[in-house]
Amino acid sequence: MSDRIENVVVVGSGPAGYTAALYTARANLEPVVIEGFLWGGLLQQTTDVENFPGFPEGIMGPALMQNMRDQAERFGAKLISDLATEIKLSDEPGGVHEVHVGDDVYRTRSVVLAMGAEHKKLGVKGEEELGGRGVSYCATCDAAFFRDLPTLIVGGGDSAMEEAIFLAKFSSKVIVVNRRDEFRASKIMLQRAQETENLEFLTPFVVDEFAPGENGALNVAHLRNPNTGETREIEVKGAFIAIGHEPQSHLVRDHLATDEEGYVIVEGRSSRTARHGVFAAGDLIDPSYRQAITAAGSGCSAALDAERYLRDVPLRDEEKDSVQTA
Repeated sequence: MSDRIENVVVVGSGPAGYTAALYTARANLEPVVIEGFLWGGLLQQTTDVENFPGFPEGIMGPALMQNMRDQAERFGAKLISDLATEIKLSDEPGGVHEVHVGDDVYRTRSVVLAMGAEHKKLGVKGEEELGGRGVSYCATCDAAFFRDLPTLIVGGGDSAMEEAIFLAKFSSKVIVVNRRDEFRASKIMLQRAQETENLEFLTPFVVDEFAPGENGALNVAHLRNPNTGETREIEVKGAFIAIGHEPQSHLVRDHLATDEEGYVIVEGRSSRTARHGVFAAGDLIDPSYRQAITAAGSGCSAALDAERYLRDVPLRDEEKDSVQTA
C-alpha cells in the first residue's frame, strides 16, 4: 500500500464519472478514475445519440464517451481501466478512504461514486445479439428510429407505461407485453396508456425469443402465454425492455444508505452521502431520469461538492505526518 493520499478517486465512468473527473482535474485535484474494463457505461451499448446538447447531427454513443474520456484525461485525470473490488469508507471528517483494485489500494480524501445502473434483461435468445439492432432499453433515447414502424414494450410498471406512451408518438403501433394480467403501474399511468390510440396490451405473455430478418435486424418476437402455453409470433421492428434497472451499488451497500431498489441515497439536491467526503452521482442515485445529460450534470455536482469538501475539511492530524498527499 502506497503512503500517497489522493485528493479524489472517481469510481466508475460514463457521463457522470467522466464529468466528475473533468471538473476535478480542471481544479488541479489530479483525480484517479477507476473506470472499469468496459469503460463508458451504458452509452457504449448505444448507437446514435440525438438528444445530447451540442451535437445537432447526433453522435454515436461510444464516440461521445471517447470524447468525454479524452477531455478528462487532457486535464490530468489518471485513468485506471480496471474494476474496483472493494471500497472502505472512513467515518470521520478528514478521514482517509480506501478503494481497492485487486492488490492495489488507492487511499483518498474523497470519493465520487459513479458506478451507474444496468438495465435488467430478459435473458432470452436474441436479446444480446440484437442489441442496437432493434432491441433497446430506452424509448426516450431510441424511439425516433422506429417512426411509423411496429414495436413492443416488455414490462408492467410506471416506467413501461411512460416508455410506451412516448414510443406511441413515433411508432405505427405499440404492443405492451406483460407476464401478468395485472399491472404494477399506477392507476393514472395505466389509464393514460390505455387511452393512447395506437397502443395495445397483450397479457399474460412473455418473450421467448427475438429473431432477426434477412437484414440482420429485429423482425419477429416469439411470445408465450405462461398459463396456457399458447405461442404467438409478432412482427416488430423495435422491442423495448422496461423491467427495471439494477444500480451497481453492491460495493458500498454495507457503508451507505440505499433505497429498497439499491439506489444510493444523497442529501437533497446535493451529491453528498452520509459519509464525510463521499459523493455519489449519475444513475447510481437516479431511479427517475437516467439520461446521459442528467448523469453528466450530476457528475458536475459531485465534483463541485468534493472540491468544496477538500477546501473546507482538512486532513486529520494523525494522517498528515506519515504520508505524501497528492
